Amino acid sequence: MKLVIAAGAVAILAAAAAPAAAYPAPVQAEAARNAENPALASVLADYEAYLRAVDPISAGMEGDRDALARMPDGSRTFEVAQEPVLKGFADRLAAIDPAGLSDEDRLNHNFLTYVIQRSRARISLDTGRIDAFSSEGGPGQGLAYVASVTRITTAADADAWIARLEAMPKIYADQLDNVRRGLETGLVQPRSIVENALTLIEPEAALTPDADPLLKPFATLPASIPAAQQAILRERAARAVADGIMPQRRAWAQFLRETYLPRAPETLGLVHRPGGRELYGFLVRGFTTTELTPDEVHAIGLEEVARIRARMDTEMQAAGWTGDFASFLTFLRTDPRFYATTREELLEKASEMAKRADDGLPALFGTLPRLPYGVRPVPREIEANYTTGRYNPGSMENGIAGGYMVNTSSLDQRGLYELPALTLHEGVPGHHLQIALQQEAEDGPYFRRSVDVTAFVEGWGLYAEFLGEEMDFYRTPYERFGRLSYEMWRACRLVSDTGLHWLGWDLEQARACFRDNSALAPLNIETELQRYIGWPGQATAYKIGEIRLRAIRARAEAELGDRFDIRRFHDALLVDGPLPMALLDARMDRWIAEEKARRP
Repeated sequence: MKLVIAAGAVAILAAAAAPAAAYPAPVQAEAARNAENPALASVLADYEAYLRAVDPISAGMEGDRDALARMPDGSRTFEVAQEPVLKGFADRLAAIDPAGLSDEDRLNHNFLTYVIQRSRARISLDTGRIDAFSSEGGPGQGLAYVASVTRITTAADADAWIARLEAMPKIYADQLDNVRRGLETGLVQPRSIVENALTLIEPEAALTPDADPLLKPFATLPASIPAAQQAILRERAARAVADGIMPQRRAWAQFLRETYLPRAPETLGLVHRPGGRELYGFLVRGFTTTELTPDEVHAIGLEEVARIRARMDTEMQAAGWTGDFASFLTFLRTDPRFYATTREELLEKASEMAKRADDGLPALFGTLPRLPYGVRPVPREIEANYTTGRYNPGSMENGIAGGYMVNTSSLDQRGLYELPALTLHEGVPGHHLQIALQQEAEDGPYFRRSVDVTAFVEGWGLYAEFLGEEMDFYRTPYERFGRLSYEMWRACRLVSDTGLHWLGWDLEQARACFRDNSALAPLNIETELQRYIGWPGQATAYKIGEIRLRAIRARAEAELGDRFDIRRFHDALLVDGPLPMALLDARMDRWIAEEKARRP
């Protein structure tokens, strides 16, 4: 999983803003560099101006100083107002004949067309009704993430963060309106998700200034800001939180507890909600970036479960286990040798593995990112409902390293045999490597540096776990079994997510695949299931993306034979950023043809 935020926080990062014409376009030199065709260059330049306006979080991470003082508008009114703006972009793209474009221009044309089509469809489905919160909280948890990647080095930075604090009450108010609309229309989160969200939202409503995550950027201010000015800045920030944000936090908690929870149904999946099947089909297509149906995804999951299970049996035997599969899982889940005894020990083991992973990169990649990453504990205020690990993107422009986040709570549920695979997925060669390279792809159009193509991003993370085998990273049969257990986890996601949201399964039906086929600890299984319930469709991206990536590699190896170079192959996949699966296939087919034509 690539971000500290999940569905509940996605809402504050959603695109919503005034028409692009209200904002200056980037300099023409950049647009010209991005496209040979003048009409396409103009669209890309205008769309960049639009994105910088509607998504100030990403723009700020890119070093846009003005964006650091703004927050997105998450209101339904503003979202609906984007339809004519996006249609304008779609019409301009449709007027350009892709057949007359260069390969790179055609790729950007097709990709942007895809992105805009998805954005317009999402508006019509009004997904904000359930995006506003999940089992991992609501807008407050998303805002805390933004605070965690905010660095104050000048008085202007401090003023910008205060401006964002002053804009945050509207974020809460907008999302409150969105969930009210969900109640009115029947598109609601189930009771278990509301209860989980409240375990984070109610403590947030009772925060004191000394513990407020939104004030952490002011904890250490640079000496270049005089002490008297520092005091004024801190007082302004504290007042913005106390007078503007705290009342909204309390209103959120009260609404969820007193109004939403009594009306939240026990039934879990979207299949039980008005329009839920249409919405779920849209989400599966979007997260997988394919035209696969939920039924097809479910069938792929079952096939993968059977395939992976056979390999797990082999590693179980290599470990010398003479009992059955179920007893081996019990052994792994209960034997103290497989668990750290302190938070520090778990973090140190993850750090050692991360550094060992760094050591294996040059053999597999010709291009590596400039941005480093760190190994950090998940903040204690959110760890209870948080997954085992995650990745937080950094920003070279703002002086923030990427972060491999390790959950150091409930140590008896964090099997060390799974830690190598987790480290490769979240750190390198997984999310940090891929996302940092995407951020640094300055020769491509702006929209591709921050676009979220979940199937590629999470498929790459799972592929990175597989690369651990080629790196000789897994040192024991237990660690190799742990890698397969993690792959099984993603296969069971296909089965359980579609089971819950398409086939109408109950929790026990969804739980069985993980419990019976993987070594995941019970706490992790329950945490993950709640994430799938509250964030429909996202879990289908991982395995679908990884299967396609491995298929592309197999095709390249077969066609290139001795000329296949793994470092060149990985650079071709990563350096220009992620793509939807069909576009990725086309790009890599061109690469294979170019490699065939390249002189030895």
